[in-house]
Amino acid sequence: MEASRPSKTANRVAMRRAAHQLLDNPKVLDDPIAIRILSSESRAGLTQEPSFMPAVAAKYMRAFMVARSRFAEDELARAVERGATQYVILGAGLDTFAYRNPYPQSALRVFEVDHPATQAWKRECLIAANIAVPASLTFAPIDFEHCTIAAGLQAVGFDPGKVAFFSWLGVIMYLTREAAISTLKFIASMQAGSGVVFDYSVARESLNFFQRMALARLKRRVEAAGEPFRLFFDPAELARELHELGFASLEDLGVDEINGRYFTNRADGLRVGGGLGRLMSAFL
Repeated sequence: MEASRPSKTANRVAMRRAAHQLLDNPKVLDDPIAIRILSSESRAGLTQEPSFMPAVAAKYMRAFMVARSRFAEDELARAVERGATQYVILGAGLDTFAYRNPYPQSALRVFEVDHPATQAWKRECLIAANIAVPASLTFAPIDFEHCTIAAGLQAVGFDPGKVAFFSWLGVIMYLTREAAISTLKFIASMQAGSGVVFDYSVARESLNFFQRMALARLKRRVEAAGEPFRLFFDPAELARELHELGFASLEDLGVDEINGRYFTNRADGLRVGGGLGRLMSAFL
């Protein structure tokens, strides 16, 4: 992304989560703030499927966006039960968890990490929507070209001596391999009981012919937005690497597992499809 402007994909993702609140029932992710945080221009287009993709693909994409956010919050609940008192949202974009956080301030401190330009834009959105910033939330604007996650979090009061849970949604596919592994190593250095949830794009070699065609279309779209995909994983190889880093408990969800968990018995047909992305949860 360009240093002087917020992420385009962050706004598109937020629009898909907000559209879910209007178009789909029952809700996989019940988020009363998702629509409010958007600009009036973005809100105006919520009931229209994106013009740059087929309607079926757009519905698959919306389902994946809300499923991964729901999965992250479900895994956070597990982490809190395991003693986590810090929740770090890497690449927070317009994520709204901190503003509807069900946990007491003393039980869970939330850190939103993002590029300074994107975070400044989000804070403008919050002010425009009259959404209060809770005392339990700390913003951590980090320019990764000049500052590490460890240094950036330490500067705003994150305590590496306490159990922490990290969500990392819609980010890893835009990174270099070195940057991604470095971040996972940092998370693996946390206290026992800590963990991370993230989504990742499946390597082309692990896809069938039709999935490869769909991936090519998706890559062209994000490249046109100036935020190209860089990193892909083979699921088995990723699991091996995470175990080597010290993550003992893994859960890797593909299309069937996501649909079975979040989209069964729906009359509206909302579900995940395509198989290009997966959801990973890893605990130390």
